[in-house]
Amino acid sequence: MTFQFLSIDHIQLAAPKGSEDIAREFFGGILGFIEIEKPEELKKRGGVWFGFEGYQIHIGIEDPFTPAKKAHPAFRIRNIEELKAHLLLNNIEIIEDDKLPGANRIYIHDPFGNRIEVLEKM
Repeated sequence: MTFQFLSIDHIQLAAPKGSEDIAREFFGGILGFIEIEKPEELKKRGGVWFGFEGYQIHIGIEDPFTPAKKAHPAFRIRNIEELKAHLLLNNIEIIEDDKLPGANRIYIHDPFGNRIEVLEKM
């Protein structure tokens, strides 16, 4: 083969129409991702983009909307215990999971019901 995958450019999660401010509050305000301005041509579609450490998360508007209950992005983190405390202070439910050897792992859901995995390798 002459092609090669290099990296993930972005992850897209769906959200219901008109939910951009809720996405900003959760992904920007609680998780601390930085909002990225969308290209002018794509702004009319709605949604909002975020980034961290060279990665992007695109929150796209889907109508009708159905949350991703099983499919999910997984984010590696440093200091997961600190994140857990922060999430609990912000009334975000945490689902503990000890089934992945060598990782401290939790699941959370965004305000739209999409599943998100967060893990710290031990």
